[in-house]
Amino acid sequence: MPVDAEGYAFSPDGKRVLVGSDESGVYNVHAFNVSTGESTALTESTTNAVFPVSYFPSDARILYTFDEGGTELNHLYVREQDGKSRDLTPGDGVKARFLGWHEAGTAFWVGTTELDGRNFDLYRYDAKDYSRELLFRNEAGYSPAAVSDDGRWLALHKPRTSADADIYLQDLTNDAPPALITEHEGNVSHAVTTFTRQNDALHYLTDEFGEFAQAWSHQLATGKKSLVLEAQWDVSYVAVSQTGRYRVDGINADALTRVTVRDIRDGQPVALRELPAGNIKNVRFSLDDARMAFFIDADTQPNNLFVANLDTGAARQYTQALNPEIDPNALTEVTSVRYPSFDGREIPAVLYRPHQASAASPVPAVVFVHGGPGGQTRRGYYAMFQHLVNHGYAVLGANNRGSSGYGKTFFHLDDKRDGEGDLNDIVWSRKYLEGLDWVDGERIGVMGGSYGGYMTAAAMTFRPDAFEVGIDIFGVTNWVRTLESIPPWWESFKVALYDEMGDPATDAERHRRISPLFHAQKIERPMLVVQGANDPRVLKVESDELVEAMRNNDVPVEYLVFDDEGHGFARRENKIAASEVYVSFLDRYLSKK
Repeated sequence: MPVDAEGYAFSPDGKRVLVGSDESGVYNVHAFNVSTGESTALTESTTNAVFPVSYFPSDARILYTFDEGGTELNHLYVREQDGKSRDLTPGDGVKARFLGWHEAGTAFWVGTTELDGRNFDLYRYDAKDYSRELLFRNEAGYSPAAVSDDGRWLALHKPRTSADADIYLQDLTNDAPPALITEHEGNVSHAVTTFTRQNDALHYLTDEFGEFAQAWSHQLATGKKSLVLEAQWDVSYVAVSQTGRYRVDGINADALTRVTVRDIRDGQPVALRELPAGNIKNVRFSLDDARMAFFIDADTQPNNLFVANLDTGAARQYTQALNPEIDPNALTEVTSVRYPSFDGREIPAVLYRPHQASAASPVPAVVFVHGGPGGQTRRGYYAMFQHLVNHGYAVLGANNRGSSGYGKTFFHLDDKRDGEGDLNDIVWSRKYLEGLDWVDGERIGVMGGSYGGYMTAAAMTFRPDAFEVGIDIFGVTNWVRTLESIPPWWESFKVALYDEMGDPATDAERHRRISPLFHAQKIERPMLVVQGANDPRVLKVESDELVEAMRNNDVPVEYLVFDDEGHGFARRENKIAASEVYVSFLDRYLSKK
């Protein structure tokens, strides 16, 4: 199943494309030949998920990344042309990030936390012998976001609160401190997208002028700012092709990303032919901009790799990610819906309806809560949802207040109120489901991962009559411990996180009040708890203690631990195993006997 490819996804000659594929059961780097469609595995890991970063711009060497067992301590590796590999960022506790290539292809930039374990410092690596130079010592907690192609400018992101963030520019040719380029009043969020290929401007996102993020440009020489793109939804990103001829715009339109590729010479969209309906994702260009690689997924079709000829607009599909044993007609299209919450506010959601569901034969339902807390349940292919639907369960993916994609007011409604209004939004989703004549209103469960796992456990604890069952996947149960033990490499985001969730030094009382673990005696109904043993965000001890408390209270609880996973699933066999357990648990406690 292809996933994201970064940097130069194309080989220098444009004949191959790098992708990540879990064909072997765990993600590895593959090269697809765009002439023959043949796939060649370039890494052969059997334990850790390996993801592509980039081809070298002048030869067949590649950069790739992985962590050990889900620890999130990614290192950057090079695979030489003879197939041998080496770690370019060695060291215990080190996390590394690739930040781009010099326009001449002679060097690349890498951020690592090796100096203090917390902040990413910027290094320049020589593309020939991998010797390196420290370019920027990051002692003020910035997040390095992008480097201009000529190597002069470093764009830095700095959150002030969850609603307020700035962008700074560091001129790497002198020792002057970073310069603030987003002076403003009040709460305004800014985020870096990319430098132009001409090295004359920085594109960035801001919500300064309305509810939704717009794309703007900052001229490096003059500081002049101009609007690049706006919509009635958030602009997700603006990217540029390798020569600068094309610009790619992404807009988050009601949980569906709309992508437009424009020829900058005339501003007109590029017409791509012979494409199926779906989300265009992860667009990458060959070095000469003759070809464009991208993925398409849809509600009933997983990510597939396509390559388009930009002169003719003709595109070719290279992968078929859907298991051939699955009949596409058995899968379910998604509907975007809204439902009223406790205060009358409309809550966006996506709804999956089993084919057999009817007023004469209503089905049980599951409310799914996304992670974040500021995440979003989106349209597209989700094997877990389709598996549940195929086994007769309706799924409502609720985007409770605090979710991204619906304006900054909606996004910040849960700041320092987590586990309150947003939890009520989830509870009130039941009323919506009960109003559908094809849903059995007496058989409704709740499930979610990460923050959604917390919301699931909170619903089962503080609203014990709201749902019949709960499935907590990697969920926080003790906010005091979680916020005190966040990974050190989250340093640049800690201020914003504490602004949203509260500082454990001053808000511990509230954190105890909203943490299910301290109130586990209130849980009355069955729960399934899923945990990765190597999770650096939600420590395994949290799930251990919740499960122990429930068992001591004689409440039905099942516990599924994956010894080789972190905060999420990297191995296909584990995804399948977990999905099977979800269904068996729901069959046991939610389905009619």
